[in-house]
Amino acid sequence: MITYPPAAFHFKVTFGGIGSAADASFQEVSGIGAKIETEEVVEGGENAFVHVLPKKVTHNNLVLKRGIAPIDSELVTWCQDTMVGGLSGIEPKLVHVHLLDAERNPLHGWTFANAYPVRWELGAFNAEENKVAVETIELAYAYWMREI
Repeated sequence: MITYPPAAFHFKVTFGGIGSAADASFQEVSGIGAKIETEEVVEGGENAFVHVLPKKVTHNNLVLKRGIAPIDSELVTWCQDTMVGGLSGIEPKLVHVHLLDAERNPLHGWTFANAYPVRWELGAFNAEENKVAVETIELAYAYWMREI
C-alpha cells in the first residue's frame, strides 16, 4: 500500500550509458523544477492594472550531491572529460530520477534530456567536523518530463 505524500529519502538516479551502481547513489537530488518568465506590459490609459504576459519557460539545473567517488567512476570520468574538454568535450546524456516505494519500485520518475555537467565542486574539508567529503555535480539539460 502506497501512502501519500511519499517519503523523499528513497530515490535512484541513473545515467544513459553509465551503468555503475555506485554512480547511482546520491545523498541529495535537488533542482527539479521549471518557471515561466513573464513580462509586464502597461496598457496606455489603463492605470488599474498591468498585463503580465508569458515569455518563456526556464529550467533549474539538476543538482546531485554524494560522497566523493573514486577516480575510476564513469560519472567522474564523464564530468572530468566535459570540464577539461571544453565545448567540444560535451557529451549529453539522458538522466532519470526515480522516487522509490518501500519495495524499491519506481513511484514517481523524471527524465532529463540532453543533460551535461556545468559545475563539479568538492565540499569544504574541515578538521573540526566529522562529515563525509561531498562532491556536488550540477547538470544543465534541454527539458524534463514527468514519467510516472
